[in-house]
Amino acid sequence: MLDAIRWDTDLIRRYDLAGPRYTSYPTAVQFHSQVGTFDLLHALRESRKALRPLSLYVHVPFCANICYYCACNKVITKDRGRALPYLQRLEQEIQLIACHLDPGQKVEQLHFGGGTPTFLSHDELRQLMGHLRQHFNLLDDDSGDYGIEIDPREADWSTMGLLRELGFNRVSIGLQDLDPAVQRAVNRLQSLEETRAVIEAARTLQFRSINIDLIYGLPKQTPDNFARTVEEVINLQPDRLSVFNYAHLPERFMPQRRINSHELPAPAEKLQMLQRTIEQLTAAGYRYIGMDHFALPDDELAIAQEESTLQRNFQGYTTHGHCDLIGLGVSAISQIGDLYCQNSSDLNQYQNLLGGAQLATSRGLVCNQDDRVRRAVIQQLICSFSLDFEAIEQQFNIDFRGYFGELWPQLQAMAEDGLIKLSNEGIEVLPAGRLLVRSVCMVFDTYLEQQNRQRFSRVI
Repeated sequence: MLDAIRWDTDLIRRYDLAGPRYTSYPTAVQFHSQVGTFDLLHALRESRKALRPLSLYVHVPFCANICYYCACNKVITKDRGRALPYLQRLEQEIQLIACHLDPGQKVEQLHFGGGTPTFLSHDELRQLMGHLRQHFNLLDDDSGDYGIEIDPREADWSTMGLLRELGFNRVSIGLQDLDPAVQRAVNRLQSLEETRAVIEAARTLQFRSINIDLIYGLPKQTPDNFARTVEEVINLQPDRLSVFNYAHLPERFMPQRRINSHELPAPAEKLQMLQRTIEQLTAAGYRYIGMDHFALPDDELAIAQEESTLQRNFQGYTTHGHCDLIGLGVSAISQIGDLYCQNSSDLNQYQNLLGGAQLATSRGLVCNQDDRVRRAVIQQLICSFSLDFEAIEQQFNIDFRGYFGELWPQLQAMAEDGLIKLSNEGIEVLPAGRLLVRSVCMVFDTYLEQQNRQRFSRVI
């Protein structure tokens, strides 16, 4: 079965390295300032000519309260009025981008992320969705995957009703941990009752999918108290679960400096938390999709993985990787054909550029042929836990063994260690290697040796 995992502590200790999460290849670390608005307009024109379907990501950066663990691009403010000038610029960006696309390009996927998207008032959410519908071909039959990230402290039944009315049919709920001591240590006090109320509202209103985010490795967590959180979450029966490893990088993310590093669990405790979580979720019927993600067997991600159609992009695992991804808002990333580009991560700069009727593209990358080959290899490994050499050879007109000859000793070592099965036909990631699939992908990452590994979280 695809979801089978075998826990091997020795392998994990040896291969638990810092490395990318491969929401793209090349990763965002490779983006540079030589890519700008001209490249984006060219890519949009190619997308329009090919009439490719679209996936929209909208970034709402505002949060009323700071969570100390957070590494997202956000603005902490109690002043709800700060959203208004941002929304004016966001609507300008929507208009500027949409005029380069074809009205026939359907938006199959939409995701509001943040920050806290429900920081916006009901009227602001209504106006923003109206503006998107005016300029993009959003589906009206509820067949699209239209998701939004929810902070249960910022949402109630009326909010959920509004979101459903506006066309959202998926919610992702930040929970992280239910233990009050852990919540106080990271400044995110959130009761089980608040979370349950939002989930009950989503179910009653017939949202199609509910995802819950958890984090292990936070201050004051222990294997026992985190196991209790996981048990409570299983009782909520979400369709999907994301169980992230907390990466403590206070030199990069200022809010993390408020976390007492002496209260962080030891590496051995973190491993124990993950192992117990996997055992609990597997016993409850969840399948391991990969890269911290679990889903029920009838979920679209699990079915896509069984059918080898699962893909991965900046929104994580997806069944819409064939779409061109348009990122809207401060710091948002687009992936259009072979172009990756990112808006300015500085809120004032983003607003000033659009105030001058310019797009806010600040950096990016155009994939070359080698990038495309390696991207396809990494995508297959990370989504299907397997790689078919012949498929890559036919797609790119290469001899796989010849092209990647210098990597063979590393692959053979991984095969001897039991991470993978290596044959003349391809690679199969074995049950003991599935938790470490990032380490297998890293073998094919030609940029990794040039990079500072401290920029990345560890695999486990």
